[in-house]
Parts: sequence; structure tokens; C-alpha cells
Amino acid sequence: MIPRTLFQPEHEEFRRMVKRFLETEVVPHHERWEEQQHVDRELWYRAGELGLLCMTIPEEYGGMGGDRVYSTVLMEEQSYVGATGPGFTVHSDIVANYIYNFGTEAQKQQWLPRMASGEAVGAVAMSEPGTGSDLQAITCRAEKDGDDYVINGSKIFITNGYLADIVVVVAKTGNSGEGSRDTSLILVEADRAGFSKAQPLKKVGMKAQDTCELYFENVRVPQSNLLGEVEGQGFIQLMRELSWERLIIAILSVSGARAALKNTLEYTRDRKVFGQPVANYQNTRFKLAEMKTEIEIGQVFVDRCIEEVLEGKLAPEAAAAAKLWTSELLCRVVDEGVQLHGGYGYMLEYPIAKAYIDSRAGRIYGGTNEIMKELIARSL
Repeated sequence: MIPRTLFQPEHEEFRRMVKRFLETEVVPHHERWEEQQHVDRELWYRAGELGLLCMTIPEEYGGMGGDRVYSTVLMEEQSYVGATGPGFTVHSDIVANYIYNFGTEAQKQQWLPRMASGEAVGAVAMSEPGTGSDLQAITCRAEKDGDDYVINGSKIFITNGYLADIVVVVAKTGNSGEGSRDTSLILVEADRAGFSKAQPLKKVGMKAQDTCELYFENVRVPQSNLLGEVEGQGFIQLMRELSWERLIIAILSVSGARAALKNTLEYTRDRKVFGQPVANYQNTRFKLAEMKTEIEIGQVFVDRCIEEVLEGKLAPEAAAAAKLWTSELLCRVVDEGVQLHGGYGYMLEYPIAKAYIDSRAGRIYGGTNEIMKELIARSL
């Protein structure tokens, strides 16, 4: 198959450290986290100690100043072991980027070092109960009152919401009637009066991931918490970051598919039916060959998109295509894997069964795949 060329020796050394961290600090506890519906807070401190948070943020703000290949390594390794609980990617590659790219120097100094150390957990609050993928239709509002904003509304499906210390809130600050001109991003600290969190949501899969609903009832924050120089830049800021966010889903999807294939291959080699391993049957070999081929094709496209990110050139439609195709690929591969496992594929003690319930969300979050098709169609 096509060799991957993204990774330098320093990235591979980092990968070895990430593997050790996941094997010792994450995998042994993941089942317990699934029961409590969020990871332990101590995991964030440990990740910060090891330099696994905010890796692309410059050293002056507490990060390691690395490129996004380091982020790719962490995402891949989490996918390989099925560690869907830790919300490191949202924290480091989404929230921290919003603050670094659009925040004031004071905001960067206040939050980025604490996020890099794990002292502060970050979340981004976009989706609302009645809006889904339509960000221009949000109803959460931030009204000026003296030197403050007063925020009212609610958000749902917020990753890291339950443990969050700082939340980037997407809110309406204008009244023009044009959602793209009326939207702003505002930092809201978790200890603000009127800000509250529901218990973690009971999801079908990804049960260890901290996901909850947030409520804002006359939450007062200073206007200096606005991200950006002026109001109304929120939609532009969101669009600038969404391509990378969608590629994150593609990275997780193709590496998750690779893990599902590995688990299926191991099982079919060991499991015997009618006196011979399942892997010996032509149907099995052909299915595995199809899975392998599609994964390798997807990997090449995703790696090329990562190269475009490193060069600052990734087109939105390319990110949408990557997210669309690889999230669909993941579901196909996992479904075939379940079938080849037979009855054991439906038992949660097997990784393929957990992948079956964890993988489905990839076609929904980050913008549904129907939205991805719409974005791609606009470029035709």
C-alpha cells in the first residue's frame, strides 16, 4: 500500500509516548468512565503534565509549539484503542485555537497556559436544542448592559461541557436579521452566576465522553470576554476553524476504521467455523480486502488534506468531502466487522461492538453528512 510520509522521527517518538499514556492512564479506566459518563478530572492534569494538551499552541502560552501532525498522532492513537472518552481534541485543537487565533493578549495569557497544564478544561457551545447544524438560527443571545454582556439561552451536545472551566459560547449580539452578521463568540467562565450544567447526556455510544446541556440565565460577563476586535465576527471565525474541525472527524474516522479492520482480522484468524478459521473462507478474504482497500484510499486523501492544513490551504469543500466519505467508510467497515464476528460482534466485551455504537455519531456531529453534501455541491 502507499507509504505515509507525514511523520518525522520526532512525531514517531511522540507517538510512542502517547501509546504508553493511553495504555497506562486511559484504557484501564475507560469502562468505569463509561459508567460515570465522563473521565476523571485527574486525567486532564496528567495529560497536561506530559505535554499532551494544546500541542500546537506556542511555548510562550504553555504549549509545545508543534504542528498539527502532533495532534494527528494523538487522535489516531486514541482511535486505535477506542478511547472515545477523553475530549482532548475539542479542548486543544478547537477551543484553544479560537482563543489563540482570535483572542486578545490578555485572554491568551489568562487561559492558554491553564489549558495546556490541564488546570482549565475548554468547551465550545454551538448547537442548541432547536437548531442542530443551522448555526445562523441560534437563539442564545448576549445583550449589552453597561460594560457587560448578559447571556440567556441554552446549548446541547456540548463535549467537555460537564467538566468545562471555560466555554466559547456562540451567541447572537446583533439584530440585523442576518445570522452571519449578528453572531459573536464570547468566553464564559464556568463559575459565573446563572451558568449551569445538566448531568451528562445518556448517549447510545461514546458513553465515557463528557457531553451535556448548558444553561445561561442572565449570565453576566464583561465585554472584554468577546473574541475578536468587534461584534459580529463569530460566523467568520467559526468558518475559519470548521475545515480543521471537520478534518479532525476524518482523521478519527479513518483511524477508527483501521482499528476495526485489525480487530476483525485477528478475530477471523482465531475463530473456527466448520473446522477452519473464518479468515480462510473466500467471502471473508474478499470482505477484508475491500475494507483494506477503502481504508488505504481514505488514508491517502486524509493525509493529503493534512498537508494542505500545514500549508494553510485546506479548502472547505475538501474538508467536507473528507468528513463525509471517511465517516461513512467507518460505519461500513465496522458493520462488516460485526458481521464477520457473528454473534460475538454483538457483545460489548468485543471492541468491534463498542465501535459499532461509537462510530455512528461521526455522520452527525461537525455538521451532518447531508450538510457536507450541500457544501460540496456549492463548489460544483
